[in-house]
Amino acid sequence: MSDARIDVQVEHRDAPPPAEKKHPNTCPKCGSHYRDDELDAALWVCAHCGHHYPMRARKRIEWYADAGSFQEEAADVRSEDPLDFFDLRPYTERLSEAELNTGQSEAIVIGQATLDGHPFELAVMDFSFMGGSMGSAVGEKFSRACDAAVERGIPLVSVPSSGGARMQEGILSLMQLPKTVVAVEELHDARVPLITVMSHPTTAGVLASFASLGDVTIAEPGALIAFTGPRVVQQTTREKLPDDFGLAEQNLRFGHIDAIVPRSAQRAYLARVLRLFR
Repeated sequence: MSDARIDVQVEHRDAPPPAEKKHPNTCPKCGSHYRDDELDAALWVCAHCGHHYPMRARKRIEWYADAGSFQEEAADVRSEDPLDFFDLRPYTERLSEAELNTGQSEAIVIGQATLDGHPFELAVMDFSFMGGSMGSAVGEKFSRACDAAVERGIPLVSVPSSGGARMQEGILSLMQLPKTVVAVEELHDARVPLITVMSHPTTAGVLASFASLGDVTIAEPGALIAFTGPRVVQQTTREKLPDDFGLAEQNLRFGHIDAIVPRSAQRAYLARVLRLFR
């Protein structure tokens, strides 16, 4: 039997040229370049066009909370691998990589803080940790934030940023949708307000659960707020979608959110809302 190998090459005449590799801090709207320290000082907002870059959870907490007031809770709650999930790599390896790259144990950080002296509970998601996906640990930590808000009788400020449920945990991940909804219902029963700041992106299972249940719901400019992104919808429906499909601006027009608040103005806006709920 011959060991000769046949090499097949396929020429693609209309293949698009390879995408130019851009600096990670290049603004996708106007093409401006920034250093990390420049964006950090500007709350990760483009100074030229106002594009809102994703903001890390702890940086956002530092912006919202009074200096030294934040006390993290449930930091020991971490994801496990109940299904021994393996795709191209083991799930445990992906978790370790995400923790190493972000310095966080999960895709959400919770705790109590004050803003202009007003106490409140915080639950801030971080898209950089596995796309902000919601697994069992995320659902558990959000539920604990709700419990803490009820126990102390203080408002809960939630900042979702997620691509949806974490597929590596299967049905256990999907179970977090009703779990978080029940936690919010207990907030409502206790007459404790939920204030939601939707950041980019807020999609899929997180949008279909606790992210849509705020008593006051605001969003950042240009944030994608949709169950599924426009590319998937367009491929499915074969219809051309509006340019602002699923963005915060369209959601405001349809009455899905209460306001669009730029990041620089969110601290003052939240302080005003917290005063109303005293």
